[in-house]
Amino acid sequence: MSTESSSAETVSTTPAVSPAGPPHPRAVLLDVGGVFFLPDPDHVAAACARGGVAVDPDVLPRAHYVGATAFHVEYDGDFPWNDLWESYLDRYVETCGIPVESRAEVKDHLESEFATAALWRWEIPGALDGLRALAATGVTLGIVSNADGLIGERLREQEILQVGPGVGVEVATLIDSGAVGVMKPDPRIFHLALDALDLEPSEVLYVGDMPGIDVMGARAAGIRPIVMDPFGLHLDADYERVSSLADVVALVTA
Repeated sequence: MSTESSSAETVSTTPAVSPAGPPHPRAVLLDVGGVFFLPDPDHVAAACARGGVAVDPDVLPRAHYVGATAFHVEYDGDFPWNDLWESYLDRYVETCGIPVESRAEVKDHLESEFATAALWRWEIPGALDGLRALAATGVTLGIVSNADGLIGERLREQEILQVGPGVGVEVATLIDSGAVGVMKPDPRIFHLALDALDLEPSEVLYVGDMPGIDVMGARAAGIRPIVMDPFGLHLDADYERVSSLADVVALVTA
């Protein structure tokens, strides 16, 4: 796994934190993908190589966040997962600079990599420091993630966080869709976290990276959503944005 710093540290020149919302929260719930982890660049590069294309690893962080914009909030009724996922992959391979004639094959290889949640293991530079700073504010922390039932184990193995005391940052609850049988944007996954924390929705923030999943799900549960947007890709959005967990600290302590 690559451990080199990447362009994920890029910060938009626009204000990182959007206008202030409700009062000081008692808890912050966090997604994992796009907040702590991105797809492992070695696996992505290998998938592209199988499609006959070399990819610059420095573009991969941006590729994920560009892909995440495909998960828009402008849908009604059932969540159009398949359509949005196809759009995510299309934007991902385009941002990677894959030639048009190779995109279909590379996309097929990438889809096989994305089929396993274990791909999400590459730690975003600065994320752990941001989490530690967030914990230092005294706010209660928790995780709500669409994963495979093992995301807590990976976070613990990489010494990022765990439920209860440990070498990582202590969180109060960790809700993994693969373990509980319900996925975002279904608000019930957020209700499980609220019940575990014994808090009302108005007392909680949720930080995620895919608006169609994270904003829609959090709003349906009555929770204030915030989108991780390190490249300034959601400038016209009607939801709050941050470029890093350090910006969430600023929101919590404002």
